[in-house]
Amino acid sequence: MTPPRPLRLDGSGRTDRAMASLTGVVALYRRLSGVSGRRRPPVVAVDRDLPLVVDDLHAQADGVAVLRLVHERGEPLPRWRPGAHVDLSPRPGLVRQYSLCGDPDDRSAYRVGVRLLGEGSSAMHALKKGARITGRGPRNAFPFVESPAYLFIAGGIGITPILPMVRQAAASGADWRLVYTGRDEASMPFLEELSEFEDRVWIRPDTDYGIPASGAELLEGAPKNAPIYCCGPVPMIVSVRTDAALRDSGPVFFERFSTPPIVGGKPFRVELARSGVTLDVPADRSTLDVLRETVPGIAYSCRQGFCGTCELPTVTGDRVRVCVEREPVTLDL
Repeated sequence: MTPPRPLRLDGSGRTDRAMASLTGVVALYRRLSGVSGRRRPPVVAVDRDLPLVVDDLHAQADGVAVLRLVHERGEPLPRWRPGAHVDLSPRPGLVRQYSLCGDPDDRSAYRVGVRLLGEGSSAMHALKKGARITGRGPRNAFPFVESPAYLFIAGGIGITPILPMVRQAAASGADWRLVYTGRDEASMPFLEELSEFEDRVWIRPDTDYGIPASGAELLEGAPKNAPIYCCGPVPMIVSVRTDAALRDSGPVFFERFSTPPIVGGKPFRVELARSGVTLDVPADRSTLDVLRETVPGIAYSCRQGFCGTCELPTVTGDRVRVCVEREPVTLDL
């Protein structure tokens, strides 16, 4: 069907040639777009899973295992930078995140350190050489920025994301210091690797120095205005951030390996639409914790809201991350 010709607005009844030309262009565009749409290839789903194999597994300290993971087909692994982590699934339905602590330039393997604590780490420690494991990533929620100086503070297994940063800082010629705390030396992994840096590293086990009295103690000797990278137990991170704000310190970058405390929480209810169950979530607990008592198979990983493993659908079509969601919600469960 031929569209009607556009008329001029002066009432003469004559054709508006400019508008007629534009109408023709639009009609041509529609015909071409229809042809190109029919020829467009279908969207192919991208498989972001990494098929990995345990190439080596050995004890690095009391309760700490180090795993070397390679691609099952021998392919180069995706690139990463200091501070990055990978999602690892030692068995279906179980996903945990582990910091990469090897050499970023070595794409033949990933190295992770795992402290035995909880269901995920138990499954990781139980793996044997040759075992297959699914990975995803790497991702980086703890990025390492370029600077002429640094202070690194690590507590226990928190040394894993810090170790590649230390090596990069040393390679760049930066002025840096590392304070490494732990329960005792036997529980602190990678001490032998760190020994090459001599007096730039302060090994500070509680058995020799006692539990740190404050963050100020760990900040002593920090290069002026140098960025501070901190990873370890929540109380240590809180004390470092608090005392760094009171002195002439640089910005504090940090990563937790445990769930942050719920501060100022209020109780609320979560409804499960399909099962007809209503759950009461107390002020000091997460939706995830309460939900897992009713639905034990709920997958989770970081428990801090950024990995998305625990994301669940609601009846409105939205999705919420139940490890951090603190509002009444009706889940499609």
